[in-house]
Amino acid sequence: MPLTVLTHPLIQHKLTILRDKGTGVKIFREVVGEISMLMCYEAMRDLTLESVAVSTPVAEATGMSLEGKKLALVPILRAGLGMVDGVLSLVPSAKVAHIGLYRDPDTLQPVEYYCKLPPDTMERDCFILDPMLATGGTASAAADYLKQAGAKSIKLLTILSAPQGVEKVSSDHPDVSVYTCAVDSHLNSHGYIVPGLGDAGDRIFGTK
Repeated sequence: MPLTVLTHPLIQHKLTILRDKGTGVKIFREVVGEISMLMCYEAMRDLTLESVAVSTPVAEATGMSLEGKKLALVPILRAGLGMVDGVLSLVPSAKVAHIGLYRDPDTLQPVEYYCKLPPDTMERDCFILDPMLATGGTASAAADYLKQAGAKSIKLLTILSAPQGVEKVSSDHPDVSVYTCAVDSHLNSHGYIVPGLGDAGDRIFGTK
């Protein structure tokens, strides 16, 4: 499985802001969006282009445009929603699907409660969005749903990862590329990434 750890200084600086327990909801939410936009820049580096004619104020020219623009953003509810606007700011024409999964607190296994994908998912480059890759169960399940819908191109954008999550996705979906800003030490007994940044969903939406 291709794993890309994004070490750009701006990303690492912003990640430190997210880790700080003193960062409030407003700033946390904004920085998640900013990091997502920067991650999108790297994850979409291989999008195909086509030549287009364009009239500048001076002369006729040949420019480049995204070919087809068949993209689908797939946030895992609810924390993944915090990453959507940052990515849409760069690719506003992308479709937004939704997959609702939560991790059972006792078994740490993913439980589905909602799934809504575009009818032409099989024709789109799909980008799963989830700030945290902890056990990897929800990310792996999301990739399962996309493949069941016929998706051939899937990438996972996650701000913070644990080794267990990386290993899980690698084992279940070796064809899914993972982009993350850091791979932390381990998971604690509650399935939280250590040192991590806490519960991303609660910090994005101010529910704890």
